[in-house]
Amino acid sequence: MENEKCHLCSENCVHEETISRISELMPDEDALYDVASLFKIFGDATRIRIMFILFTDEMCVCDIAKSLDMTQSAISHQLRILKQARLVKSRRSGKTIFYSLADAHVKGIFYQAMEHILEKR
Repeated sequence: MENEKCHLCSENCVHEETISRISELMPDEDALYDVASLFKIFGDATRIRIMFILFTDEMCVCDIAKSLDMTQSAISHQLRILKQARLVKSRRSGKTIFYSLADAHVKGIFYQAMEHILEKR
């Protein structure tokens, strides 16, 4: 019960300027839903492990599977999810498909998350 009181205002007042400014900046519900969906994709440890590998270099499914000691089928399934979320991209070289992080934004998100976690240790 003590912790709940910490989150309550001691005075019941509304700061109209702040509310107005935030209302103007607030993205629409679809955009917020898309952000929440993106974070759900990051919520799987296997996908994070794959992204960690791809942060450094592009790799094919065989190499990712070997690196993570998983089946190619399991890796392929996770790559499909990451690709649908536009977090990874692929390129074909002969019969081999190489995967990499989609762009600098994805690298930035991943790097910032890793930096945040590692600074706490």
